[in-house]
Amino acid sequence: METSCCCRSARRALLGIYTLQRIGNRWRCLLFTLCLFFSVFSGNIEAEDIAKTSEIESPNTDVQDTDARSALRAEMIARIDDVLAEHWRQAKTPPSPPADDSEFLRRAYLDLTGAIPKVSRVRAFLADKHPRKRQALLDALLRSPAYATHMATLWRNIMLPAGMENGNIQGVLGVQNWLRRQFAANLRYDRLVSDLLVATGGDDAGPSLFYTALELKPEELAANTARIFLGLQIQCAQCHDHPFDHWKQHDFWGYAAFFAQLEQTQSSPGNTRLVDLESGEVTIPETDTVVAPQFPDGQSPLEDEGGPRRTQLSLWMASRENHYLPPAAVNRAWKQLFGWGLVEPVDDLGKHNPGSHPELLEELSVYFVRSGFDYQELLRTLANTKAYQLSSRYDGERPPPELFATMMIKSLSAEQLYDSVARATLTPRNIAAGMGNSPAFSPQRQAFVTQMQLRNWNPAEFQAGMPQVLMLLNGQTVNAASLPETSGLLKALEAPWLSEPQRVETLFLAAYARFPTDEERQRFVGYIAESDNAKSRRRARGDVFWALLTSAEFVLNH
Repeated sequence: METSCCCRSARRALLGIYTLQRIGNRWRCLLFTLCLFFSVFSGNIEAEDIAKTSEIESPNTDVQDTDARSALRAEMIARIDDVLAEHWRQAKTPPSPPADDSEFLRRAYLDLTGAIPKVSRVRAFLADKHPRKRQALLDALLRSPAYATHMATLWRNIMLPAGMENGNIQGVLGVQNWLRRQFAANLRYDRLVSDLLVATGGDDAGPSLFYTALELKPEELAANTARIFLGLQIQCAQCHDHPFDHWKQHDFWGYAAFFAQLEQTQSSPGNTRLVDLESGEVTIPETDTVVAPQFPDGQSPLEDEGGPRRTQLSLWMASRENHYLPPAAVNRAWKQLFGWGLVEPVDDLGKHNPGSHPELLEELSVYFVRSGFDYQELLRTLANTKAYQLSSRYDGERPPPELFATMMIKSLSAEQLYDSVARATLTPRNIAAGMGNSPAFSPQRQAFVTQMQLRNWNPAEFQAGMPQVLMLLNGQTVNAASLPETSGLLKALEAPWLSEPQRVETLFLAAYARFPTDEERQRFVGYIAESDNAKSRRRARGDVFWALLTSAEFVLNH
């Protein structure tokens, strides 16, 4: 007899309570990894990711030789671990144990590709006995198309105002695609920033939306480019001298002057261009004082440089004279992986806010420059450290995050959460695709991201409130993922040659990227066995999957 909706909801609630109790009782030791999908039915999942790696260009770097780059990387990895170990010793704080393979696998996938791994990848990785399998995994993830897409999403959300996709989805898609191409080609980071600054629109309208989103206002463009790419909060000096830092009001408007000669034109419908004029100045508010262009380091463009002001700024931005760009990039990369920057807030660097490890930030900045502003290489270096590969489990009171003695338990962005649910349930890409045939802008995904309201996401903060929790528990996304009629995974589990313990094991691998404990296997197999016919057993498996997908172990990155 089919279970009624009320009874089924009650049973799900009991399963959810049990799962939360398990999380509560084993919080420090249970937050392992999560994953997707089922190896028998999913095939060679990583093929499409790895097949395109030959298309990726090598950046122009200061250290070209492969052996020399590997040696430089190994030296930097050892240095990071040595510096942190010395801080742990001084603080008398022992670090967490190393993360097990399951924990590391899930973390690396979420941090570098934005979604959990597929079941086939989990099985293969856990069975692999090669001593360098972690390094090989990181290399594969950094070369995959999923990496470029994830990085594009991260930086699009940093660059564009919240909610822009609701009114200009085509423009936001242009920014997403432009950023994705840059990260797929592993373009030098200084070149990426420089190219953005001189964007004109036209055929490649993506980066120009950054300007139009800020209405071409010099003060807004100055504040945002300084904060995002230089780690400077100079907007505090817009109306008066900075109260805590050395920035003067003249400094802010001198930087804003680089954006004072911009105009937006429209040569044809939908074809907007940015034009650099030969006139246009900024003045200090409530005065007639005209401020000439000035770089944040206090220097002015040379008279013989000529050219549009934005071009002058882009040349300085990518020059060795710019001492702000490298540490700002390093700090963002560090926060992406560790959840907490070497300097917090991540976009407020300066003598007034030296951070927790200023010497390490300086050394990493030099390393970043020597490696040719290779952002991918920077992430590879950080992810190969012992510090990144520590467990999130910690016995006793957790140390402060700035010690990096244990891996921070990070919240998932709305995009990470949706993509992980979609992967766990085997949502076909053709169904997920939306604007521009892009899964990143499917109607279902956009609705989920909007409803979660985590656009100003910070992995160190747990921003979800009751509306988000209720949507996760009762919303269409997770509900569809746990119904046997709509879940690709649950349909696959109906294969007659699978035993019930094998089905439960697959659900755990799909949701958590780990095998169930003996207690978990026994409890959930017993729950399913209480059903008296095939249809109710399918429903019971959906209830188990729902309990896993709505648990803390699933919705956190640990």
